[in-house]
Amino acid sequence: MKRIVLFVLTNLAVVVVLGIVASLLGVNRYLTANGLNLGSLLVFAAIMGFGGAIISLLISKPVAKWSAGVQVIEQPRSADEAWIVETVRKFAEKAGIGMPEVGIFEGEPNAFATGAFKNSALVAVSTGLLQGMTREEVEAVIGHEVAHIANGDMVTMTLIQGVMNTFVVFLSRVIGYAVDSFLRKDARGGPGIGYWVTTIVMDILLGFLAAIIVAWFSRQREFRADAGSASLLGRTQPMINALARLGGMVPGELPKSIQAFGITAGVGKLFSTHPPIEERIARLQTA
Repeated sequence: MKRIVLFVLTNLAVVVVLGIVASLLGVNRYLTANGLNLGSLLVFAAIMGFGGAIISLLISKPVAKWSAGVQVIEQPRSADEAWIVETVRKFAEKAGIGMPEVGIFEGEPNAFATGAFKNSALVAVSTGLLQGMTREEVEAVIGHEVAHIANGDMVTMTLIQGVMNTFVVFLSRVIGYAVDSFLRKDARGGPGIGYWVTTIVMDILLGFLAAIIVAWFSRQREFRADAGSASLLGRTQPMINALARLGGMVPGELPKSIQAFGITAGVGKLFSTHPPIEERIARLQTA
């Protein structure tokens, strides 16, 4: 429940902030007496699209810590914690990135990486993952998450999400204006109900299409992170074993803002941010 409330409040705050920015810049006045100002609409769409994605990226680390209940390892309190920190350090040095923060969270098997910058990211693993896997398999999972950071996947996915968001905001309003103009035959007096209804409907429909495209890109980044883990370890078998083990486990749920950077697969192939375990294993076996 805490995660849902945080997700809703965070997105509401982002929308309000972006709305204020657009109002101050005057780009929210794209509907004029002479019709639709496409230039202003494009700027408005870009602010709303990229602004939301970038703000989400910038706050991703603190939000992930709070929503997943991550306990950052400031000073290892056990041999296991010391081993996890040292493993992350080893891979970070090999990947040429700054040492990420390392954390543990309670829950079913899962792990994720997040953060806006390569040199100040966060790698977190669940207690379920540590308890249900061998050290070699956990090492492979950590390598996967470090590979996400080294590949710049958080920034890449943010830019893709920004493009898709901009596309949705811009095109839905253009279609809404066209439908409203067709229905009314007279655009004087501002947009009518046709504009607002069509815009809302197209926001939803185009939003689904955008989500499918973003999910496809995310799945390609997962294949690359799997290969990155194999490269960091110097062999593919540990990652194959880790994936096979995950295939027999019940994955833990991650907050929506970081699901794309976890280790486990989602539900529904078109909207899933992760490829099926079988496909990931097959890709590694043929690499």
